[in-house]
Amino acid sequence: QVQLVESGGGLVQAGGSLRLSCVVSGRTFSSYAMGWVRQAPGKEREFVAAITYSLGITYYSDSVRGRFTISRDNARKTVYLQMNSLKPEDTAVYYCASRKTGVPGLEADYWGQGTQVTVSS
Repeated sequence: QVQLVESGGGLVQAGGSLRLSCVVSGRTFSSYAMGWVRQAPGKEREFVAAITYSLGITYYSDSVRGRFTISRDNARKTVYLQMNSLKPEDTAVYYCASRKTGVPGLEADYWGQGTQVTVSS
C-alpha cells in the first residue's frame, strides 16, 4: 500500500519560514516525480512545485518561484518544500503528490492527506 505522509505545517508570521516534508512508503518513490499542490479556502487546487526523480529537475509556479525550494532525498524516500519569505496568501493546505509519468500537479497518481500552513500578517 502506498502512503504519502506530510509534516511540517503550522502557523508562522509573514516573512517567516517553514519546511514541509513528505515521506513515501511503498515502492512508488523510485522513478516517480514528486510535487506539492496547495488549496486555500474557497479556492481551487494550485500547483506549487515539482521535482523529477533521476535528474532532479525542478518546476515552480510563478507565485512561489524564488521563495520556495523543492528537494528530494531518494534514499530516505522523502521530498521537502522549503518555504521562505512566507506571505499571508501562501495560507493553504499543502498536499504532497507523486506521479509516474509526467510531473505531478493537479493530476497525480498518489496524494498525501495534506498539512495546514497558516501565515499571519
